[in-house]
Amino acid sequence: MQAILGVLFHSLGGVAAGSFYMPYNKVKGWSWETYWVVGGVMSWLIVPPIAAWLTVPGFAEIIAASSNTILLITFVMGLLWGVGGLSYGLGVRYLGMSLGNSVVLGFCAAFGAIVPSIYYNINPEAGKTSFTDMLADSGGQVVLLGVLVCVLGIAICGKAGVLKEKELSDEEKKKSVSEFNLVKGLIVAVLSGILSSFFSFGIEAGKPLADAAVAAGFDHLYSNNVTFVVILWGGLVSNLVWTTLLSIKNKSYKDFTNKSTPISKNIMFSVLAGTIWFLQFFFYGMGESKLGNGASSWILHMSTIILTANLWGVYRKEWTGVAKKTKYTIAGGILVILLSVVLVGIGNSI
Repeated sequence: MQAILGVLFHSLGGVAAGSFYMPYNKVKGWSWETYWVVGGVMSWLIVPPIAAWLTVPGFAEIIAASSNTILLITFVMGLLWGVGGLSYGLGVRYLGMSLGNSVVLGFCAAFGAIVPSIYYNINPEAGKTSFTDMLADSGGQVVLLGVLVCVLGIAICGKAGVLKEKELSDEEKKKSVSEFNLVKGLIVAVLSGILSSFFSFGIEAGKPLADAAVAAGFDHLYSNNVTFVVILWGGLVSNLVWTTLLSIKNKSYKDFTNKSTPISKNIMFSVLAGTIWFLQFFFYGMGESKLGNGASSWILHMSTIILTANLWGVYRKEWTGVAKKTKYTIAGGILVILLSVVLVGIGNSI
């Protein structure tokens, strides 16, 4: 029952993450950096402490009592993840919901599942499963096979993007993705996928914060909400710096006073996107409390996002007009990524 609940919570988080960008598509007349920072302030600064206060009322005291080293490492992981989050938005902007999410999150899933075990190989005193342990254990070997299959799925999705690039005219591609650019999008997506996995490392680094919440008598189900506050401080800083620089460079700060745009609706949709975005990690924390923050939790979360985003991509007709071969290729890539989740789950259970 605990495993079923874990899968359910991760699935809810994945649906939220795969859907959050949709409200941004309703924003009219604003630059990307304008609506991104409005949504970001909600998802990184406002909603996390509210969620923590509602579920772990003593979260502020726990953070204040924690060591500076733990806070710093967790914050830096969030800072690096924030750069990945920035490039994630650009990846979806250039590739669309379907292809963008498949490439970004496929890389994110692979790195997020593997790197923590390598870290524990270097720091055996942590007492967690290391990469060497995974190589020596049949279950660990199946997990690693799952990660390799995940990378294969990414390659297939990338192939679908290449086919789409060749088949459609610029005008056709921009009907569903207004700024479609395969080369720029793939470069950004790979960078985003690698850096976005640092959220998984941030959860590991901030584990003492979650453990302190449980020790203080708060529900283990919500203990990660304390860690999220610190991780997202880092994400806020990197995103705020970049969007501010872009806003000054492009003079897009004028968007907030441009009465020719639906300012109130733009703010509403951006706030909605930011709130939905945070829900992914609210539910991830609940799922992790049931399954543990291993490869299974991370890849399950990422694959649900990929599946949800691709369903939105179909809804937005991002693959309309391409040959059947291309449609079969992207569908095949998605199925291979989902197969990787099954393998990782089997390996983890072993």
